[in-house]
Amino acid sequence: METGSARDTGGARAGTDTPGWTGLPPGLLRMRRLLLVVWLGLLAVAAGLLPGLLAGPGWAAFALLPLALMAWGWTLLGRNWRSWRYAERADDLLISRGVLWRSETVVPYGRMQLVEVTSGPVERHFGLASVQLHTAAAATDATIPGLDPREAERLRDRLTELGEARSAGL
Repeated sequence: METGSARDTGGARAGTDTPGWTGLPPGLLRMRRLLLVVWLGLLAVAAGLLPGLLAGPGWAAFALLPLALMAWGWTLLGRNWRSWRYAERADDLLISRGVLWRSETVVPYGRMQLVEVTSGPVERHFGLASVQLHTAAAATDATIPGLDPREAERLRDRLTELGEARSAGL
């Protein structure tokens, strides 16, 4: 289940089951910002150097556009990173994300079919892993990116255990 406009109430939700929210580690923010600087930095050099050499030094001002995008992206990445959080409750896992369009995904433990930990080459270099939850619903986007690998494995094991216990009664 997903809601497109979940409101943040500081961790307190209506009902008796108040989640303890966990944010993402800062390593994910560092990785994303480094990638931003590398790619837009290369673009700024290319956008400034090539026109500057071929058409004159005044055309090197084209490098300012990628640099402005880099500054804007730096801020947006920080806001996006702060918006991601997850909470393990008694019967389900909550994943909340988004700055302008808030989204909260609720994944009942009994509906989980597969919990996997993935880590690409860049994530491995930064010591990060992602947990992805697969359910019967194809539209469920239940991924928690940028976790410490030990935390990702702990979460996978716990969610798998809870999922098996909850689905045994089905």
